[in-house]
Amino acid sequence: MVLLAQQLGEHALAWFALALTVSVLGAGLACRMLQRRHPLPNTGEPDESRLALGLGLGFVLILAAAVLVAWIASHLGDGRTMGRADQALADAIAAHVPWGALVSFSWLTHLGDAQLLAPVCGLVALLLWRHAHRGLALGWVTALGGIVVLNPALKHIFARARPVHDHGLALETSFSFPSGHSAGAIVSYGMLLYLALRLLPARWHVPAAMASVAAIVTIACSRIFLQVHFASDVAAGLLTGLGWLLVCVSSLEYARHRKRRTAR
Repeated sequence: MVLLAQQLGEHALAWFALALTVSVLGAGLACRMLQRRHPLPNTGEPDESRLALGLGLGFVLILAAAVLVAWIASHLGDGRTMGRADQALADAIAAHVPWGALVSFSWLTHLGDAQLLAPVCGLVALLLWRHAHRGLALGWVTALGGIVVLNPALKHIFARARPVHDHGLALETSFSFPSGHSAGAIVSYGMLLYLALRLLPARWHVPAAMASVAAIVTIACSRIFLQVHFASDVAAGLLTGLGWLLVCVSSLEYARHRKRRTAR
């Protein structure tokens, strides 16, 4: 595993380009196939009370599972193999990735900054509310607010130190595991994709899916390239964000279907 991580780090830019291309094209293809087989209607608002119940229960379950995982992890040893692989990948990236590429990633990583996503959250919520999509507005705000609470809680549970990053392009001082940028990116851009699928004409669905996946993959990988996170931090952040995103979207869809069935 350590040798594989070192080899990946030596050709990190090529692997990133491949992962980005496959992910973006795969997202576009998957969205197109779903459009043909299961068209997504854009009618129906979720019931706010059922939505709040689903989101609250989902949040508690995820947090409880994280505490259990942390307790189990503390009894499994220090994870030397994974730690060495993480460090080998970070060292190989530091040695082989050109400075210009690091500068580019230092700009791209800001797409996942809270300072950017917070105003976007407020603007989107305002637009949804003004167009009478109040259930979607509540789901959107809760999704982004939930990950803001969930990720720091997980960081303090695991309390993992960050890798050394003294290049001057980025500076992070909080705990490392899981990656907040990765979790925030998949929740924010995933929810934007859900809103696009729900509200925009069908011709925008495939471009929205491809753009969302491109942003998520780029932000997540930028954290590894900038060495502010280990690869396992980013993987955990993506999984954490994906879990919360699924809770939010499932709650919205459940509430919408229940409200539409009750209206009949």
